[in-house]
Amino acid sequence: MRRRRRLSYSACAESPHLARSHLKLDEFLPYRLSLASNAVSQVIAQSYADLFGLKMHEWRVITVLAEDGELTQQDIVGRTKMDKVTVSRAAHVLERRKLLRRVTNTEDGRSLRLSLTADGQKLYARVVPAALELEAEVLKGLSAREISELKDVLRRLEEAATRVLARR
Repeated sequence: MRRRRRLSYSACAESPHLARSHLKLDEFLPYRLSLASNAVSQVIAQSYADLFGLKMHEWRVITVLAEDGELTQQDIVGRTKMDKVTVSRAAHVLERRKLLRRVTNTEDGRSLRLSLTADGQKLYARVVPAALELEAEVLKGLSAREISELKDVLRRLEEAATRVLARR
């Protein structure tokens, strides 16, 4: 069993604005990030479902394959941070819809390699403009500089969280 590490005051000393003794949920950054992520994801998921009959996880698999080419399911898990069951289910659905193909990995004989079919590539090409339009709509109130800074901050938070997880 892994031991949980307590966040000490000294860990917050580098960021004085985080050194506090009371939690207020609406000011708790993980909660705010979750709310923002859920709100944006709901907008996008509803649009993808209505326009293309896709669930968010299916769209992520399609996008990764469109960007990176043929991958194993484990590669997709690593790239998207989705769990392996979610990736497997999405792949099954997409295969039934003939949007991707799954073949045995010749390197190990156990895993599967996934790639988009011609229909999967065509669907990706149709979804991209809608995805970019939704992104623009969600980011409408932010300047180009704020968007750039937001992306930078999100990358840094993800890297920090990855480091914390690696220590646990």
